[in-house]
Amino acid sequence: MKLYQLLVNRVPAIRRRYHGLRQRRPGKLGRIYAWAVLLGMNLSYGILRRKWEREIFYPDEKKCPPKKVSESSLSLREAPEEFARRLLQYDIISFDVFDTLLFRPFSNPGDLFFQVGEKLGYPDFERIRREMEWHARQKAKRTRGSYEVTLEEIYEELEIQAGIPVQIGMWTEIETEKELCFGNPYMLETFQHLSRHLEGQKQDKRIVCVSDMYLSGEVIQTLLKKCGFHGIDHYFVSCETGAAKGEGKLFEKVRETYGKDKTYVHVGDHPEADIKMAKRCGFDTEFYQNVNLAGMPYRAEDMSVITGSLYRGIVNTHIHNGMRVYSREYEMGFIYGGLFVTGYCQFIHEYVKCHKIDKVLFLSRDGEILHKAYRMLYPEESGEEKTEYVYWSRLAAAKMAAGYFKYDYFRRFLEHKVNQDKTLAQIFQSMEIEDMLDDMCRELPGLAAELWDEGSPFSSNKPAYRGKSRGEGEVSPKTKLTNKNARLVRAYLTAHWEEVLSHYQDQLAAGKLYYEKVLNGCRRVAVVDVGWAGSGAMALEYIVNKIWNLDCEIVGLLAGTNSVHNAEPNMSEPCLAKGRLVSYLFSQEMNRDIWKWHDAAKGHNLGVELLCSSARGSLKGFYLDKDKSDRPICRVQLKEPDADGNMVKEIQRGILDFVEKIHLRDDMVKKVAGSDGYAVMRIMLQGRNEGTSELEVGI
Repeated sequence: MKLYQLLVNRVPAIRRRYHGLRQRRPGKLGRIYAWAVLLGMNLSYGILRRKWEREIFYPDEKKCPPKKVSESSLSLREAPEEFARRLLQYDIISFDVFDTLLFRPFSNPGDLFFQVGEKLGYPDFERIRREMEWHARQKAKRTRGSYEVTLEEIYEELEIQAGIPVQIGMWTEIETEKELCFGNPYMLETFQHLSRHLEGQKQDKRIVCVSDMYLSGEVIQTLLKKCGFHGIDHYFVSCETGAAKGEGKLFEKVRETYGKDKTYVHVGDHPEADIKMAKRCGFDTEFYQNVNLAGMPYRAEDMSVITGSLYRGIVNTHIHNGMRVYSREYEMGFIYGGLFVTGYCQFIHEYVKCHKIDKVLFLSRDGEILHKAYRMLYPEESGEEKTEYVYWSRLAAAKMAAGYFKYDYFRRFLEHKVNQDKTLAQIFQSMEIEDMLDDMCRELPGLAAELWDEGSPFSSNKPAYRGKSRGEGEVSPKTKLTNKNARLVRAYLTAHWEEVLSHYQDQLAAGKLYYEKVLNGCRRVAVVDVGWAGSGAMALEYIVNKIWNLDCEIVGLLAGTNSVHNAEPNMSEPCLAKGRLVSYLFSQEMNRDIWKWHDAAKGHNLGVELLCSSARGSLKGFYLDKDKSDRPICRVQLKEPDADGNMVKEIQRGILDFVEKIHLRDDMVKKVAGSDGYAVMRIMLQGRNEGTSELEVGI
C-alpha cells in the first residue's frame, strides 16, 4: 500500500495516466505493462516535473472535437433489432449490468459517493468510502481468500472507522443508486426486441445478468426493473457467490446453473472481465464500448469535480450509447452549448432573486435560445410579466441614440466600413439617410478643398480627399468609402447633424410605443445579452430614461466582456464596477485566466455567438404605422436572416436536449460556475488558436 501511494498517488498527473492505462489495458499483461510505464514516469518526474504539472493545470490543452465527422458516429452500433436477432441464436443471453445495461450520470461511477456523502452530511465521504471499501476487500481476502465484499461489509468498516451507522449508510447509498441510475437507451430497445420474441415462445431461452458488484442481486433486480429491464431469469452477483467475472469463476457458475450443453453469449463493456474471461469459459461475447472511455478524449476535464463529472456523464451516455448518429450542429449545441446556457440561465435567475428584478428581457437574437432554456428551467417565470424576448440591436441603438452616442454612431457606420468595398450609396442606405446622398456628393469635393485650405483637423500633412486635383474630382453614389474620404463624409454629416437626427425621430416614437408595453409596471429590469461591451444594454438604458422618460432602471447581464486582447479592454469597466453591467463567464475582476485567453481575433466571440444564433434576422428598426382605428402603432422590421435556419434549429435542439437532461439532476448542481461553462466551450474554440479557417464543428 505504501509503495502504491509513493508511485501512483504522489503525483496527480501520474495517477491519472496510470488509471487510464489500466482501464485501456486490463489483465495481467496490461498490469505488467502499466507498472513498467509507472516506473518510467516516476523516474522522469524529477527531470520533467514542469511537464507533469502542466498536464494537471492544463489537461484540456490539446483536446478538440473530432475532425470532419460527428462524435456520435464514432460509436454507432448496428440497430438494436439486429443486435437482438443475433443474440437470440443462443440459449442463454448474459448481460453485464453497470455501464452496459445501467448508466450513472457521471464520467466516474464512484462520483456517486459525493451525492451519498452530501445526503449523509459527512465531509470527505467520497474518499473515505473508497478507502473503507479497500479495507473491507483486504479483510475479505485474508479471511476467505476472495476480494468480493457486500455493501453491508463495506459499511461495517465505515461504522467502525468513521462512525456512520450501517443501516443508515446502506439505505442512503441504495436510495441514491435508485435515484440516479438510468437505462442505457440502446440496451432498453434491445431488451424490447428480445422480450417481444421470447413472450409466448416455447423455446428454452433465458436472459441473465452477471455482475462484479457489492450490491445484492435483489438490489440490482430493483434497479433494473425501475429502469425498464424486465424478463431477467437470474442475477449472478460476485458479492453473493464469492466468485468474480475477472477470474472467470462467475461465468462458470452460470454454466453450472443452466448446463454445459447450452449455448451462451455475454454482453459487456470490460475487455478483460467481460470478454476475455467469458470466452475462456466457453461463452461467445459481444463487446459494448464503455461510453465514458469512448468520450473522454473529447471531454473537458479542467472543471470542478461534481459539475465536470455530471457534464461528462450526461454527454458520454447520450452521444456514445450507439443508438444514433447526430448532426455536427446538434452535437455543437448539446456538447458545447448546453452547459454554458444552463449555467448562464442559473446565473440570471439568481441575480433576479437577489436584486429584486421586476422583469428579464432577452434581447434578440442572442437571447432567443437563452429565453427558451430559461423558461424550460424556470416555468414559473415563463409568463410575459416576468420574462420576455424583445427586439433590440446595436444597429437600431446606434441610430436612435445617435444624438448622445455620436462617436459610436460614426464608428459603426463609417470607421468599421472603410476599405470594405462599400459604396457611399450602401453606407447612406444602412444609415437610412439616402435623401442626403446627392447633396453630399455635390459638396464633398469642395469640402475637401475647403478643409485643406483651412488646415482642418480632418486633414494632416496631406489632403484627406482632393479628387484629381484640389477642388476637382467627381464623387458619386458609386464612390467607395475609403479611409481618406470617410473623414470628409463625417465632416459633412457633422455639419448637417440636426438633419441626420431628424431621420430617426419616427423610429424613436415607434420604439417608445413598443417598450412602453414591455416595461409597463416595471421599475427595475435585467437585459440579457451575450456580450461583449454591453453597449446594447447601455444604449437602451439611455433611451428608456433620458429620451422616453419611462423611469425604469436597467441592468445589463452579459455572458462575457471585452477581453485583454480587445482594442478597448476597458470600455465597460466603469459600468461593471458600478454594477450596471454584470458578467457571467469572465471579466477583468473575475476568471481573469479566461479573460486573458479569450480572443475575438481568433474567432472566440464568433464561436460563443454561434451557439446563441437565431434563424431570425436582426432588428433593422422600429417604424410608425397605423392600426385599423388610425392610431399609431409600432411596426418591427427585421433584416434578412444571415444564418442557415436548419443549422440554427439543430444547434438549438442540441442545447435544449442537454438543458432538459441536466434539469433532471437539478438537485445535484444548482449553480454551474462560469469557469465550468467556459471550459466546455474552450474545447470547441481551441482550433481557433491554431489559425484554422473555421470552427472545427462542421459549420
